[in-house]
Amino acid sequence: MNKEFIRVRSAKDIIITVLLLIGGSICVAIPSSQALNVTGFFLIFAGLLLLFIMKTGYKDTETGLRYCKSEHYFAQSSKDAILAQLRSNPTNLDMKAEDNGNGLRLDIYRHKSGLAYYQLFEYIPYKYEPCSTIFEIK
Repeated sequence: MNKEFIRVRSAKDIIITVLLLIGGSICVAIPSSQALNVTGFFLIFAGLLLLFIMKTGYKDTETGLRYCKSEHYFAQSSKDAILAQLRSNPTNLDMKAEDNGNGLRLDIYRHKSGLAYYQLFEYIPYKYEPCSTIFEIK
């Protein structure tokens, strides 16, 4: 199974951006001190910057479903145990060994319907390379 996820704007991203733009516009429009106007311009600038940068959601390119991604890091020595557990029953994955190293990264893409995809990556100098297929959990 070869899934491809792309980064997209989530509803939370859009709400934050719109609130910054509206708040900044209100601060600029209110006839008051110079400090409030400067603050308003900074809020507008931050909102415009986040409009182009912030993309925290993920979308499956095939189906168009949107997912939330979480990353979990493990020590390199636990690779075989994690792979065995992913093959047998990924829903009961043992997260006790999490954050004991950064040699492995487990990416989990979750949809609000309960559908999830798991994939394990191994750190090879300067980037994480996939060391497992993508596992689908319904």
